Amino acid sequence: MKHYRWLILALLFFATTINYLDRQIIGLLKPILEVEFGWSETDFARIVMAFTAAYAIGLLFFGWLIDQIGTKRGYTLTVIVWSLGGMVHAVARSAFQFGLARVVLGLGEAGNFPAAVKTVAEWFPKKERALATGIFNAGTSFGVVFALLIVPWILGFAGWKEVFWITGALGLGWLVFWLLLYEIPSRQKRLTPAEYNYIASGQETAATEKAAGSSISWGRLFAFPQTWAYITGKGLIDPIFWFFLFWLPSYFSATFHLDMKKLSPELMLIYAATTVGSIGGGYLSSMLIRRGWGSLQARKAVLLVFAVLELSVILTQFATNVWVAVGLISFAVALHQAWATNVFTLPADLFPRQWVSSVVGIGGMAGAAGGILFPILVGSLLDHYKAAGNIAAGYNILFTLCGCTYLLAWLIIHLLTRKAAPVAMQEPV
Repeated sequence: MKHYRWLILALLFFATTINYLDRQIIGLLKPILEVEFGWSETDFARIVMAFTAAYAIGLLFFGWLIDQIGTKRGYTLTVIVWSLGGMVHAVARSAFQFGLARVVLGLGEAGNFPAAVKTVAEWFPKKERALATGIFNAGTSFGVVFALLIVPWILGFAGWKEVFWITGALGLGWLVFWLLLYEIPSRQKRLTPAEYNYIASGQETAATEKAAGSSISWGRLFAFPQTWAYITGKGLIDPIFWFFLFWLPSYFSATFHLDMKKLSPELMLIYAATTVGSIGGGYLSSMLIRRGWGSLQARKAVLLVFAVLELSVILTQFATNVWVAVGLISFAVALHQAWATNVFTLPADLFPRQWVSSVVGIGGMAGAAGGILFPILVGSLLDHYKAAGNIAAGYNILFTLCGCTYLLAWLIIHLLTRKAAPVAMQEPV
């Protein structure tokens, strides 16, 4: 079969789509579940925190495990865990039990990106890896949009329990194709010799670099201001996307009385905008680099532009029409993805390639830690204003906080990297 690697990439795309579908279900069902079980906003915040904490731990565990047992078995295990975690939500009857279900889901879902990135490294030459990564990563947006389609459809003939059973089972369905179609290139009989040689081109160099590369402990990396710049970009901003992901359905339900049992083109448009931001943000900084800008100079310039434009989300509090709010928030989430795309390139810009994964791991943990702490503020703030009969005021404060945080993060990144050159391999610590 010609171009078999693209079939493998399609599997990664659909796995990522299902990953984000299962992750988003709880946010879409929140208006229904909080009525049935009497949840407070703090209860929901704790459920979100349980997922995020488990996700942070899972990143470390599955990243290590997949390197040990390989992509085929590693991906199989992570999909089984998160699919079972998704389905077990259907038998939960309290906030605590939902929190336990989210822990299982978070642990399993954390393995998706380590497995997918490793698969891309196995199946694509270096010159195609960025494109391949971008394509499977687009599944994050498709997963959220698909959730907005499938949840109202299931609720139309069944209840919230069936939503969890059906969506959780999708991962097990994907697993059948994975087990039938996947094998590493050297053992894949469906692969033509020509494509195998093409895939292998350049990978020997990567292997040589890995063998000859100089590793570094995480402790030493904390001595570099460049590391703290990346920690800032992830730790302060990642929690905002978690807020957009889990609380927007509730915001529109409370503020504009959207019925989550019906199709929501409003939310579909918002989450679809993230794809535009991700591609556009990367294109803008790349264009500046092609015109002769330094890579760090270009990254910080576009980050400043995005941070200033992100202030527009503060205007959401004045929106009295649902589509005005949709426009403002769509712009905000697109800007977030544009920001995230450029922040994600900072480790490659500032560190030797042999150290990049370690820096990325540290930043990912910082983002997850922020994702654990921020819901505490969100839940307590919304509970306070809900008790006062004005929950919209709580959301207005949160949107203002989100809009201003990008500028704060940019200022810290700029100060930390103002005099910092890319870290040299031999640089003492």
